[in-house]
Amino acid sequence: MTMTVSSAAPETRARPSRPAFFEEVADDFEAVNAVIMEQLHSEVPLVEKIGHYIIEGGGKRLRPLLVLLACRALGYGEAGRDHLKLATIIEFLHTATLLHDDVVDTSDLRRGRATANALWGNAPSVLVGDFLYSRAFQMMVELDNMRIMGILSNGTNVIAEGEVMQLVNCRNPDVDEAHYMEVIRCKTAMLFQVSAEAGAVLAGASEEQIGQLRDFGLHLGLAFQIIDDYLDYSSSAEEMGKNVGDDLAEGKTTLPLIHTMREGSEAEAALIRKAIRKGGLDDLDRVLAAVESSGALQYTTACAKRQSERALACLEYLPASPYRTALQQLTEFSVSRSF
Repeated sequence: MTMTVSSAAPETRARPSRPAFFEEVADDFEAVNAVIMEQLHSEVPLVEKIGHYIIEGGGKRLRPLLVLLACRALGYGEAGRDHLKLATIIEFLHTATLLHDDVVDTSDLRRGRATANALWGNAPSVLVGDFLYSRAFQMMVELDNMRIMGILSNGTNVIAEGEVMQLVNCRNPDVDEAHYMEVIRCKTAMLFQVSAEAGAVLAGASEEQIGQLRDFGLHLGLAFQIIDDYLDYSSSAEEMGKNVGDDLAEGKTTLPLIHTMREGSEAEAALIRKAIRKGGLDDLDRVLAAVESSGALQYTTACAKRQSERALACLEYLPASPYRTALQQLTEFSVSRSF
């Protein structure tokens, strides 16, 4: 498909104000933004155009925030700058997955505006995603820390496997809860885990603290994704920044649907199974009603809450500080958000 690329960058939305837990590392966060823009430089104009569009498109930036808070909570020095590089690496890895995901899912809306593939086409989006991956690995080399490189490279591999697992499971109504949890552990929670663990390593934490931060990131990431899947059946496009029912349209078997098939009536289970196999949104209203009546939304939020409680327990191994408090607030936000 031939795309006409406009010479002007597409209009971006104003970013909403950030939650209070960003304030403890506000200066670091602004410095990370500067590093991101510097590292997006390319001699190929289209690379910069798409890179800036997706990076500047908003988003919660929780994963780089997690790096900064983990480092500071464990005593990373004021004079250091490697934490800024590490946070940028994490953001580039995440953004690359978004570019690729939107192509795989044929999505046309993310964060309330058109996806890069909707504007420029699939091929440029995939290739710029590759650029962000390779730039991230260039920056990993600059860190000159083999343990962190191992954490990041292994995590990136697991994330790729998780995406393939999700693709294979599309339009399969027989996915059970255990398999669903494994998919979201790989494709979403892993980058949270990597962010927290690598931040702890960079800060020179003890092995016990590194292990607890790794587990914290895992449970935080699981809670975050479970709420994402909950919101697909309970929120609005304006709040989420994406289309309601996107998961159903793509035939994804997520926790609200798994619970509805397990606990709903035979008719509701049959409806859900048919909707997953078919994909699309023809049955969206009936599916939403079945999810609501089966108690799936309450069950899903309870599962997310359990994961967040496990994450909070890991933070007890960190010394008391405003940064630990911010990590606690971040965890609470992950299960109370509406977007």
